[in-house]
Amino acid sequence: MNESLRYIAHFDLDSFFVSVEILNDPSLKGKPVLVGGYERGVVAACSYEARKYGIHSAMPMKKALQLCPHAVVTSNSRGEYSKYSRWVTEIIASKVPLFEKASIDEFYIDLTGMDKFFGVSKYAKKLRELIIKETGLPISCGLSSVKFISKMATNEAKPNGFLEVPHGKEKEFLWPLAIEKINGVGKQTEIQLKNLGFYKIEDIANSTPEFLERHLGKWGESLWKKAHGIGSVEIDTEWEQKSISHENTFDKDYTDVDFLHSELVRLTEKTAYTV
Repeated sequence: MNESLRYIAHFDLDSFFVSVEILNDPSLKGKPVLVGGYERGVVAACSYEARKYGIHSAMPMKKALQLCPHAVVTSNSRGEYSKYSRWVTEIIASKVPLFEKASIDEFYIDLTGMDKFFGVSKYAKKLRELIIKETGLPISCGLSSVKFISKMATNEAKPNGFLEVPHGKEKEFLWPLAIEKINGVGKQTEIQLKNLGFYKIEDIANSTPEFLERHLGKWGESLWKKAHGIGSVEIDTEWEQKSISHENTFDKDYTDVDFLHSELVRLTEKTAYTV
């Protein structure tokens, strides 16, 4: 075995909030499901069936219902999300020596050295199967030499799949992909890159760090490195939830400052659950 090779797996629970809602109400399976506030709220998550209508997270619920009037809107299982997240975390913690909980539904796992005993690919697949069997939740997994490629592999494996990018095959995986597939490339950066003539990740790789920095600042050098498969392998084991929120959608617009302040205080006191 080459001791310098690292194996980083990325696990992501598919449409996590929706999946939990379906577990609690199996009649929702196969339907366009929206999680979030009703007509005046926003979509927190949506099922793959809903995405076919052009719906995505953070979209105003009113617009989502215009696109798919027969969608089912639900947000009844807030406490259940934390419970299932803890359950998955406990399973992972019991099976691997080093992992990072990146969010409520996303994990990075360092499987370096596991090939001595089980075979890294086989072990990652078995862990994924165990999570599905124990919790009933769909989960996708990507495996590669660095974190960002593993995350991109997970995205390509969805829904509910597994994809490995073998060592030495990073560019073969990355280069045919569209630039917007790179983690961190938002709409504005995508537009900038396309205006520069970059459409595939290979286009970025064939450029230079200097040219990219001139147009994109320090992010340009980072993009060039990613296009060449260079990225972090560091696992942060000290995870803290970045934010906790609770929302309340009013039936009409309010401009009364005292009323809005009292609502903020009430919601702050109400938001007491932890992951």
